[in-house]
Amino acid sequence: MTVRDLKIPGDRHPEKARRADSAPQPKKPEWIRVKAPTSEGYKQTRDIMREHKLVTVCEEAGCPNVGECWSQGHATMMIMGEICTRGCTFCNVATGRPDALDVFEPGRVADAVKKLGLNHVVITSVDRDDVDDGGAAHFAQTIRAVRRQSPGTTIEILTPDFLKAKPGALEVVVEAKPDVFNHNLETVPGLYPEVRPGARYFHSLRLLQRVKELDPSMFTKSGIMVGLGENKQSVHQVMDDMRAADIDFLTIGQYLQPTPKHHAVDRFVTPEEFASYEKAARGKGFLMVSATPLTRSSYHAGDDFAQLRAARLARLGA
Repeated sequence: MTVRDLKIPGDRHPEKARRADSAPQPKKPEWIRVKAPTSEGYKQTRDIMREHKLVTVCEEAGCPNVGECWSQGHATMMIMGEICTRGCTFCNVATGRPDALDVFEPGRVADAVKKLGLNHVVITSVDRDDVDDGGAAHFAQTIRAVRRQSPGTTIEILTPDFLKAKPGALEVVVEAKPDVFNHNLETVPGLYPEVRPGARYFHSLRLLQRVKELDPSMFTKSGIMVGLGENKQSVHQVMDDMRAADIDFLTIGQYLQPTPKHHAVDRFVTPEEFASYEKAARGKGFLMVSATPLTRSSYHAGDDFAQLRAARLARLGA
């Protein structure tokens, strides 16, 4: 059996080995550049993640905000391993056959959350099409473990689509009562065959709508990337689709190409265009919108949750 080194792009993404290189990514404009992480807070967060043998999407997906977030003790835990069963062309998470689920992982996540003293935690995962429930029970166990150790911490989850999971998987997760249920649509429907080939746009949309049907009090959230080749009209259509599914919180951020084998960056969307998207989304009725070049699902998630809750209270009061 060949041992894979997941730090090597060819080993990390074997499904892309025969894919032609995309056009080189254009030079990043000033508004997309960030400083390398060097702070003491960053190192402390990194050490806690290593101590508890936890994977973070911050590292696996190559998030540009890792320095800022980790310096404040904020890290997005990625459960169910570091290998995904899907091969999306935008994503830097490794693809292949994952290891068995680690039954001790929920407890380690809970220990790390307590040690970091988090007021708000974001927990995400790889896709696990190899597990009959898509990892739903593992998500639920992790949520409950965090609740036991840190009852004052609000919990946001960023889930896969459970497309191949057995019936009832979504209900298992919702019954565990996360405070925010996030599932990203990632891009406009016309780009799904190329960008997110293993997923189905309307399935993902229906997943979020179903969460609201199961628990109308639960906040729902979804995000897309721009700069993949979409146009403004298609972005506005996604906004309308999300509102029809009663999604509360929309995030929009700039796509960045992880390697030449990944989907090409079509263009860098300007800060002014992001501001225009945010204004339009708020006009469509979202409780909360984050639309900037560096916006990612869990970026400033704690502060955004406080604003999200305040916006709902204000709307109910009105």
